[in-house]
Formats: sequence, structure tokens, C-alpha cells
Amino acid sequence: MNANQPLAGIRVLDLTRNVAGPYASMILADLGATVIKVEHPDRGDDTRHWGPPFLEQESPVFLALNRNKESITLDLAQPEAREIAARLVRTADVLLESFRPGALDKLGYGPEWAQALNPALIYSRITSYGHAGPLRDRPGYDPLMQAFAGLMRVTGEEGRPPVRVGFSVIDMGTGMWAALAILAALYRRRSTGQGERIITSLYETALAWAMVPLATFMVSGEEPRLWGSAMGTVVPNRAFPTRDGYLVISIGNDKLFQRFCLALGHPEWAEDARFRYNPDRVQHRDMLDDLITAITQGWSKGELAERLVREGVPCNPVRTLAEVAADEQAAALGVFQQPPDGPFSSLPLVSLPLITADGRAAVRMAAPGLGQHNVDVLRRLGYAEEEIARLLRSPAMSPGTG
Repeated sequence: MNANQPLAGIRVLDLTRNVAGPYASMILADLGATVIKVEHPDRGDDTRHWGPPFLEQESPVFLALNRNKESITLDLAQPEAREIAARLVRTADVLLESFRPGALDKLGYGPEWAQALNPALIYSRITSYGHAGPLRDRPGYDPLMQAFAGLMRVTGEEGRPPVRVGFSVIDMGTGMWAALAILAALYRRRSTGQGERIITSLYETALAWAMVPLATFMVSGEEPRLWGSAMGTVVPNRAFPTRDGYLVISIGNDKLFQRFCLALGHPEWAEDARFRYNPDRVQHRDMLDDLITAITQGWSKGELAERLVREGVPCNPVRTLAEVAADEQAAALGVFQQPPDGPFSSLPLVSLPLITADGRAAVRMAAPGLGQHNVDVLRRLGYAEEEIARLLRSPAMSPGTG
């Protein structure tokens, strides 16, 4: 641990799994918090098994989301787990959980129990649909929320089946909100000395991401068209075909449109009453897109991008993941980091997208093996060696014995 990191000395008890909770605790861990990840002895976090592919029997999903953490095994349904959990709670600053609605409370590990043991504890609960309403007890997953909040209704192309964003944008967004709320609670605790309870949900995150489409609908009263790579309110702003792929061109104002027309050799477009201002271009979208496509498809994406960039026109090629992984800009920023020597050191991980006074948050440890830190954590909790040996064999911590 780097004592200069922003969250050095903060201890997080992580009772989450899958994506949203682990992403929240990963943010805290990257910023210097000590995160103890509690996993069931038999299988651990579900994401350990989300594959293929696998690297040394672990999935890339798990490895990406659980760096800089310690792992202990604990079956909370076992009586012997209760004292271990109590010691963990007493020494924690933050408890983060994402159990199915009511499941942790039924086991007797809800916020009342935790904060009775540690009044300064920040108890953060990640839910599917939030703390109230008719759906509060339903389980939920990322694709369900993209559908339910209308995001699939604004993603994709006309006449095609619904499309989800190609990664767990709702899960990871919820993890970001949880981490943000935890940081705010830690800041407030400095003056009050008191803990608090935080609730975030996948559904509310999905609604937050749908904020602009919802506002647009509420003004117009009309369901939006599906625009593919384009936008309904800004033109031109989409992927245009070239000889060897697609180039996304984004024209955010009328001055940029003038430069764009000049770069393509058609300055007269900028004076055409059908295209002069953005509302005009939106109205005559199909006509303008056809004119632009007739030119772009005669260029390679590299040649066209170079020409547009020279004129100050924003554009980027649609790249493969192989191209992204080898990107010079990402390398210059130090975004990709590899764990220290070990079985997972060959996998570069994307670091937090922020720079603090200490520089970029480092990948200090690869994701842990299941129960890798059982002994270390139990020692820190004050257990004697013979008691540790007994607990490691008990149904509370040993796989297949519960």
C-alpha cells in the first residue's frame, strides 16, 4: 500500500459479486483502500467462471474487476462465520454488498446488525430496482435494465431487433455511483464521526443514462427514431463508409461544418440554405448524408482522417480491439498496466481514467485466487494460529463442507 494514496488506511469489506459491486470496490482499491473480498468457499464470485476464454483458470472479467483486492472465503450461512464477520465489520470503514433483495437481512447481516457493531460504518447496498416500489424485491441484470429504462429503444438501427450496449454499462455505471457516494460519505464522516447507509440501483443508473432521450421525448412527445451511429439532433454526426472501413465524423457546430465542407472540396454546401445551420441539416439529413457518402467512400479512412484533422474537423476511425490495445495515445498516457510478476502478469489492465497528485493509480496486485488471503486476514483479526487452522477446515471457510 502506498501511504500517500487518497484512500490509504480506509478498509472496505466487499460482499459483492458479478460486476457492479466489484467495480465499485475496485475503484476504492485503486485509490488505496484495503479491500477484503468475501467469497463463498465453493465457487467464489460468479465472474470467475464467465468464459471462455480463461487465463490460468480465471476469466478476464474477474481479473479486470478484482485487482488490488484480498480474497477470503466465508459461508455466511454457517454459525462459525458470524464471529469472523463481526470482527471484519468492527475493523471496516465501508461495507459494500449486492445480495439479492432481503437475502443478507435474512441471514442476520443487514445494516442494523452491522452499524450496531460499528456506528461509524458506511453501509453501501447495491440493488436492482431501488429501495421502494413494486419491483424492489426483483433481481436484475444489466441487459434487463437497458431494456426496461428505454436504452434499447434508442440504440441500434431502424427495422432491426433491439441492441444492448456491448458491455455492462449499467453495472459499471452503478459501481461508479456507489463509489462516488461512498467517497462523499467518508468526507462527511470526517466532521460527524457517524456512518450512514447508501443505496444505489441498476435501474436508477439506467434512467440516469437515459436522461437526455427522456428529456427529448418529454419535450416532443414523440418516440425517437433509431439512428445507428448517428444522432437525432446533430448532423452530420455518424460513421461514414470509406474504402477500408468506417470513419466517424462529428460536426458539433456551424463553424465546424464550414471547415468540413472546405476539407471535402465543397465549400458551397455551407452556403446552401438546406445545410447552413444545424436545424436545417437535421431536416435534410438524408440528402446531406448521401452527398458526404459519395465522397468518403472514395477515400481510405486513414487518408480522409488526416485531411479532416488538418482542417480541425473532429473524426475517428471505427477501430478493432486489436488496434485499441496497441494504441500509441493510450501508451503515452500509461492507461494499460500489467500486474506485478505472477500468473496474471501477462494481462494488461485498464487503469482508472484519472490522474491525482500521486500520478495514475497503480495496479499493485493482480486479482486474488479464491481464499488467497484467508490466513493473512484472520491473523489481522487477532486469531491465534491454532484457531486459524481450525477455521480453515470448518464449514464456514472450507469448500464442500457446508
